[in-house]
Amino acid sequence: MPPRAVLIGAPGCGKSVIGRRLARALGVKVLDTDAEIERTAGKTITEIFSAEGEPAFRALEEQVVASALAEHEGVLSLGGGAVLSSKTQEALRGHTVVWLQISAAEGVRRTSRRTHRPILAGENPDERYRQLLAERTPVYRSLATLKVRAEGRPTSSIVRELERRLTAKGTAASEETGAVVETEETPTQEQQA
Repeated sequence: MPPRAVLIGAPGCGKSVIGRRLARALGVKVLDTDAEIERTAGKTITEIFSAEGEPAFRALEEQVVASALAEHEGVLSLGGGAVLSSKTQEALRGHTVVWLQISAAEGVRRTSRRTHRPILAGENPDERYRQLLAERTPVYRSLATLKVRAEGRPTSSIVRELERRLTAKGTAASEETGAVVETEETPTQEQQA
């Protein structure tokens, strides 16, 4: 069986946290490909980038994602740049791909002062983030079968929405036709608190 959902999106959009909580809500396992890459390589992503460079990391990432898509039946959380691979893009076709959307301003806020994201290393990580988001957004959009706003609302609200969407009969029908189901639920005042 394929994964119940594959989460994609920019760094800091919440793929890891939402993935864990969604898997718990659905009663399935979660697999975070960044964590799996580190387990497979026996070193951190930062160490891989530093010692072997981004191309070596991307090659390993491509292999880990392909294996996970073939073997993992739960929730799968991809690294932000995993979708850049044409092989990964092709492998994702036909899967339930959830794009967790955040604005550039929110992404910068969430990733600032964090040192474990080598793709954002350099003199101006905020500008680098904006550049990455601009480059990747068309790819995220083309792959997504579900789009969910992942900022300005509690994680629990996002998870409930995804759980409902993933179990709804309408989602399955839209996935078969390749339609994108946009979700723009507005959180209530109670949810915002």
